[in-house]
Amino acid sequence: EGISLDFKQVIQSPYKIAKSMVSFANTHGGILLVGVKDNGNISGINPEEEFHMLELAATFFSKPEVKFTVEPHVINGKQILLVDIPKGENQPYYAKGEDEKWWVYVRVNDNCILASKTTVDFMHAKKHAAKVTLGKIEQNILSFLRENNRVTQSELCKMFNLGNRRVGRILVDLMRIQAIRSHTLEKTEFFTLF
Repeated sequence: EGISLDFKQVIQSPYKIAKSMVSFANTHGGILLVGVKDNGNISGINPEEEFHMLELAATFFSKPEVKFTVEPHVINGKQILLVDIPKGENQPYYAKGEDEKWWVYVRVNDNCILASKTTVDFMHAKKHAAKVTLGKIEQNILSFLRENNRVTQSELCKMFNLGNRRVGRILVDLMRIQAIRSHTLEKTEFFTLF
């Protein structure tokens, strides 16, 4: 398992599989192997039932709908599904949670992680062309990153005595012009030069 590969022994919940599917669509795309245990052993599945759960998750538990293709395979007499989920063209993709709310997830290593507000804002912003002006604050952030390699949003708020919302907009603008990039590790998001 990794950033573009996930094993599922069976699909137990459309909520959970939608989370996996949108995380692939919001990141670089990926492959789900259904009927494969986390250790890589083949468990096998009923392909019709699993395909139904995938369709349900992609249409009713994801918005916009997540595109995917399925290839059935038989390995050692056991059926599995290879589910290919391409990088989505309409990011961000949301998964309906068991709390009935819609959440954005991204893939980090072999995990589906809740996307930060800055990441979601960036996904929305990159759909539209816009002119970005590098003012004094933006230039100071870039200078800081040249000397320190990485910074968090909260560190920038304190450093420049600015609100979280304003710093978030600045970070989104800097990501749009590919001056910086976002990195997420579990619950920590930080930014580095592109």
